[in-house]
Amino acid sequence: MQGAVHHIEIYVSDLKKSARFWSWLLTEKFSYKIFQQWDKGISFKLNESYIVFVQTEPLYISSGYNRKNTGLNHLAFHCDSEIFIDDLTEELKEKVIPVLYPEKHPYAGGKDTYAVYFEDPDRIKVEVVKTNKT
Repeated sequence: MQGAVHHIEIYVSDLKKSARFWSWLLTEKFSYKIFQQWDKGISFKLNESYIVFVQTEPLYISSGYNRKNTGLNHLAFHCDSEIFIDDLTEELKEKVIPVLYPEKHPYAGGKDTYAVYFEDPDRIKVEVVKTNKT
């Protein structure tokens, strides 16, 4: 496992909103388990890796997040089937979570990538991808 990601930590503007969003996506769709939970954060674990979401301190909230700035641009997750992506896309629409690049969906990543792209409450881009290996 040398070189595998141990964890990713992301500061969020509204922990309650982010925890709801990420709990739905990670636990219901990808079998992550809640790993740790405290008043200022929550983490989700899958195998040996985990993702942590921490409430941003008030002093730093005003600068906000923009994926076009230096720093994290997006998180991308593998999936096993196009049906999973189609079902997830419908669920995103039901939850009024906008699908990005709708004019190119589900091939916004190119002809060899079947994917859905959307944003979390802080507008961090999320990708769920099935790569068609040739």
